[in-house]
Amino acid sequence: MDVKATSLDFAPMHERMDFYVKQNILSCCATVVMQGQEIVDYKTFGYMDIESKAPLRSDAIYRMYSSTKLVTSVALMMLYEEGLFDLDDPLAKYMPQFDGLSVLKPDAQTPQDAVPAKQLILIRHIMSHSAGFSYGFIEPDSVIDQAYLQGGLNVLTDSSIDLEEFCDRVARLPLAYEPGTSWRYSVATDVCARLVEVLSGQTFDEFLQQRIFAPLDMPDTGFWVPPEKTERFITQYAPTDFFDPMKPGLVKADDPVNGQYNTLRPLLSGGGGLVSTVADYVNFLQMIVGGGERENVRLLKAATLKEMRKNQLAPGVHVTFPMWAMPGTTFGLGFALKETPQASEPASAQDEYHWGGMAGTHSWMAPNAGITGFCLTQRMPGFWHPFSHEFKAHAYAIAGQ
Repeated sequence: MDVKATSLDFAPMHERMDFYVKQNILSCCATVVMQGQEIVDYKTFGYMDIESKAPLRSDAIYRMYSSTKLVTSVALMMLYEEGLFDLDDPLAKYMPQFDGLSVLKPDAQTPQDAVPAKQLILIRHIMSHSAGFSYGFIEPDSVIDQAYLQGGLNVLTDSSIDLEEFCDRVARLPLAYEPGTSWRYSVATDVCARLVEVLSGQTFDEFLQQRIFAPLDMPDTGFWVPPEKTERFITQYAPTDFFDPMKPGLVKADDPVNGQYNTLRPLLSGGGGLVSTVADYVNFLQMIVGGGERENVRLLKAATLKEMRKNQLAPGVHVTFPMWAMPGTTFGLGFALKETPQASEPASAQDEYHWGGMAGTHSWMAPNAGITGFCLTQRMPGFWHPFSHEFKAHAYAIAGQ
């Protein structure tokens, strides 16, 4: 990747990122800062694996987890531009299994405490996590997540079914709430991936390869790591203390040679299945901040991306997680939206749009500050981790306008 020479001093940010590796809080870290589509800083820290201490490669392959969601959302909106659906179309128009769903009663004690849903799921609902789906692992003791686990839906551990069967199982479960009335992080983006298949007539991986990865020169992005690339695949670690993100100590969580990504699995997860490199994903981010175009390759119209950055949630509804605080955040078509900057953030953070992956691959675009940030590690969990917040604060302070 070409880094533009500037007078900006990123040393304070580099020192802080290096701290996380030296303290054994992260095994590795990579950071990218862009102004417009130009890279003004790129740095790697740490190791491919702690055991050998092999330095982190610039062409290292990362498990992207939910950073996949941005790619899936772009894919579906490409088909929207072709006139294949309307955002207010019922999902059941294209996927009939999502007709006649049930919704949990407010006081439900079991998944069976449900009544017929009054509202239909619209496509804009599945793109904004407001359809009433859930995930099964975010709040495992909840009635809705118990229903997902009992229904054979555990996206973290089971990739043995394809998208069609996955959606059939989702459609047999109750909704957490009436579509369009609340927000809950969910398998909705996997449903979006299946909708891409239904509308395009291609498998999801074929569509992405033909329509996004090849045009944007993303040769190392896909749903698995073939044997000839395993030496570039980073070992993934988990903290020894899940409840203290700043406590040193890591244990291996996924092997780069004999792990879950070393074979192509049936579930082409649009919500979390991709692996990628810094260079590949930066090409994708450059397309987004370029209004849908990168180096004369256009995937989307600027107006479509603008539509994706509009809040889709009902009045008063915000993004909420049991374990991560995201105050002042709403959701568009695939992006979380910063509606209200917090006291610790600059005013130019207004209208920032972003998302990231569970193992710590977070990208954010800040149009008012004129910058984009991308930080990566392989720590499970590593989303919304202090290292990414500190990276963002430094990036705004050093390169923001």
